[in-house]
Amino acid sequence: MSAIWTLYVVVVGVWILLQRSQPVATLSWLLSMAALPVVGLLVYYYFGPQRMKRQRIKRLRSRKHARVRTSMQKLRARIPAQQERLRQVARLVGMTTDFPVSTATSMNLLVGGAATFDAIADAVRAARHHVHLEYYIYEPDETGTALRDLLIAKAREGVQVRFLVDALGSKKLGRKFIEPLQQAGAEVLRFHDSKIGRRLRPVVNFRTHRKILICDGKVGFTGGVNVTDEENKRIRADAYHDVHIRVEGSVVNWLQTVFLEDWAYTRGNDAYHLPDDLDDFLPDCEDGPIPMQVVTSGPDDQLDAIYRAYLATINAAQQRIWLTTPYFVPTEGALAALTNAALRGVNVRILVPKKSDSAFVTAAARSYFDELIRCGVHVYEYEARMLHSKTLVVDEYMGMIGTANFDYRSFFLNYEVCVIGYGPELNQALAAQFEEDLEQSMAVVYRSEKGFRSRLSGSVARLLSPLL
Repeated sequence: MSAIWTLYVVVVGVWILLQRSQPVATLSWLLSMAALPVVGLLVYYYFGPQRMKRQRIKRLRSRKHARVRTSMQKLRARIPAQQERLRQVARLVGMTTDFPVSTATSMNLLVGGAATFDAIADAVRAARHHVHLEYYIYEPDETGTALRDLLIAKAREGVQVRFLVDALGSKKLGRKFIEPLQQAGAEVLRFHDSKIGRRLRPVVNFRTHRKILICDGKVGFTGGVNVTDEENKRIRADAYHDVHIRVEGSVVNWLQTVFLEDWAYTRGNDAYHLPDDLDDFLPDCEDGPIPMQVVTSGPDDQLDAIYRAYLATINAAQQRIWLTTPYFVPTEGALAALTNAALRGVNVRILVPKKSDSAFVTAAARSYFDELIRCGVHVYEYEARMLHSKTLVVDEYMGMIGTANFDYRSFFLNYEVCVIGYGPELNQALAAQFEEDLEQSMAVVYRSEKGFRSRLSGSVARLLSPLL
């Protein structure tokens, strides 16, 4: 038996090492495999790290690169010379994603699900050519049914509707809910079907966490709001507190590119499942005054672009870093970046929910608080409701909003999308919302005398977080 066990450890160990995951996660998996030979192997097979192979569709990305020079000129004009670090962030994002700086003619921060769903409904009603949407969670409840019925009406008018949802996050969407959409002419796909047997190795752990809606290639939405009553305060008094963004201008071309690549990938062959006339989906948009840039990442991204963007912006900060996230489980590098910034005098504030929808994640987050506070970071817990916003404010000229949490899963496992604004518009809107949210929050104070049970649960959650 010892020889068999040794062979098993060697073979499985080599397999895990070849995945080239984070060292802490790799070590955790190796120990799990050795301690639980059968159970551990099954868990790793279904949930362990793996890199997805997926090609960027070059003809999508090359069509709009001609506008890059104009966008970069606007970036240079809007950001003072002393903020050269932010221009370096823009270059880093461009190099890691192949998405250049673009511009927006307008930008609106939407606070709360009700405001978001109203703006989305207005944009969908105004659509004349197509409506594209991609969501992690889409529920067949009152909110989801209202949007579905509006999409059905548009499809019957001849508007092309493409409806992409994550198979796991939107698992409640049954045939009865979907069929009316399809009968009206809409196309419906499920990202990474989680049913066993669909792939040689399951991809249940790799979800599209993106929230994207595009109308006519000219109006785009993204942010943290899923389509569910749980985010609609008109229906539920305890609805999540969240923010979303509505943009117009050339930046929408890049959100559209993200959607079209996800659509083609889900259909099964990247380059051959795109709509025929891309000019109708990537129209020439007027250059606007607001420099913006789309950043994406996922298990198909070898450079972990969103993680790098977070670190680069935090390291570039000279005045303030205001981070809002529902799930705070930083890597060692991210934790060091935040504490280093506080130690060098930057005003670092972190806002998290007092109680998230995951007790495990709440415990993991709190295990970091004492270390952060000792280094001068100000930590706050939002008390009113479940906080679901994902935003970052750096200095006076950079703001980020999107779908990515500040945790291992969003950095390395999920398919995510964020928008960075270079200039005062998004920065000031997010900063004002941050300060408003602080009014319903309590500062966390340093207390090393926490009980044994609390410290143990936090430590265990923190140890296991790279495996999630």
